[in-house]
Amino acid sequence: MAETLLDRHDTVLFDLDGTVYHGTRPIPGAADAITHVRERGRAVRFVTNNAAKSPESVAEHLVSLGVHAEPTEVSTSAQAAAVVLRERLPADTVVLVVGTAFLEAQVRSVGLRPTRQYGPEVAAVVQGHSPDTCWADLAEACLAVRAGAWWVACNTDATLPSERGQLPGNGSMVAALLAATEREPHVAGKPEAPLLRTAAHSAGAASPLVVGDRLDTDIAGAAAAGFRSLAVLTGVATPRRLLAAEPGERPDYLAADLGALTRDLSAGELEIGPHPGWRVTVKGEVAVVESAVDEGDGDSLGLLRHLCHVAWSAPVSSVRAADARAESALAPWELG
Repeated sequence: MAETLLDRHDTVLFDLDGTVYHGTRPIPGAADAITHVRERGRAVRFVTNNAAKSPESVAEHLVSLGVHAEPTEVSTSAQAAAVVLRERLPADTVVLVVGTAFLEAQVRSVGLRPTRQYGPEVAAVVQGHSPDTCWADLAEACLAVRAGAWWVACNTDATLPSERGQLPGNGSMVAALLAATEREPHVAGKPEAPLLRTAAHSAGAASPLVVGDRLDTDIAGAAAAGFRSLAVLTGVATPRRLLAAEPGERPDYLAADLGALTRDLSAGELEIGPHPGWRVTVKGEVAVVESAVDEGDGDSLGLLRHLCHVAWSAPVSSVRAADARAESALAPWELG
């Protein structure tokens, strides 16, 4: 039997929104896929850039959507930020917190002393998302950062998905403080490595797989941490965005959704690279696709993996079908 993804990896680090659910709506097949990963004896971790929610509340939300989850399986950017602070600062150092009570509790849990007001004893600022953050909170942080305090941001996502649409995320508030201080924060969450490394370490992982829908956070974070990654098309990533991906945000594997984990497809089928059934040549910056019936079934996702392989080697601005079969396979991707 061909080697599957779960044969290659002992732990799966799942992104949440866009990968497992959309807000309050579960993504079809996600719960079954996660159950299958567990049944194969692989560790599971749920990794979120949202520093506002505790692992308990994240796990409760997952359970309400039919996904078994324990709080100990949830890794948040608030926890990662606390680890980053602990690694650099002596015990009892005063840290100014901009964020929720959970972030404040994480700072305290690693032996540091949280505060909400600037004073000469403040050595660091940690900033995470909170819907209650206001000008006064940013003002205190501004004074501290301008005075030389080390600034750690839990994450820099500019937006936060909601049932009403995209709302300002922690990155928007970080941008305001950056404009006021002309300083750059140290980032703990994706796309930087600390959050994913903390999650992998908690599972004792030797060969973790990161699964997510965003190239600029999930996949880039995996690359920064030195982990392999699977991109799914249930959230932000689109075929066009995949073809244009920069080197630091290119996944190793590509699937339509988490259902690929349950079907025990061979790892080779899911890898970005040449796939049987298609021939792709680049003329100028146009990728020309033609079918090669004698070389395999030539499925649409296999074609997209093949196109990514080509586009990451040579500039591709558009894709053109050379025959009816190729045109049919390209139709779902809107790459013309």
